[in-house]
Amino acid sequence: MEKVMQKKVRDVMSRGVVTVGMDAPVKEIIDSLLEEHITGLVVTAPNGEAMGVISDRDIINVAGYAIRELTADDIMNSSVKDVRPDMTLGDAVEIMKREKVHRLLVLSEDTSHARHGMIPVGILSASDILREIARNL
Repeated sequence: MEKVMQKKVRDVMSRGVVTVGMDAPVKEIIDSLLEEHITGLVVTAPNGEAMGVISDRDIINVAGYAIRELTADDIMNSSVKDVRPDMTLGDAVEIMKREKVHRLLVLSEDTSHARHGMIPVGILSASDILREIARNL
């Protein structure tokens, strides 16, 4: 298990982050989640900066409201929990436990961006970590 926890986030994360703009309507977000078979996506500003995340649970939480009028900006969680690609899985697991989340946004080290100086390059989920543990048992 120690060997797995020393692996780098970049070696285990899911690549190809699905993103939507802040003005994306909820219908578009739902369609993206369903088409991509995912449970969450990243909301980005026009320059590519990660501004928040939306999970299927966030959409469920607004069901019954005037959902057709809502946008990504209205329902996103702007408290993004993130890690760098060069961090260890052990460090990422500690963040997940402390923050009580099952998904971390992996942000690049591109210092040309203002917010955190980083842009999304992947997602590290609890499932990604479980797959890696299973491979090493």
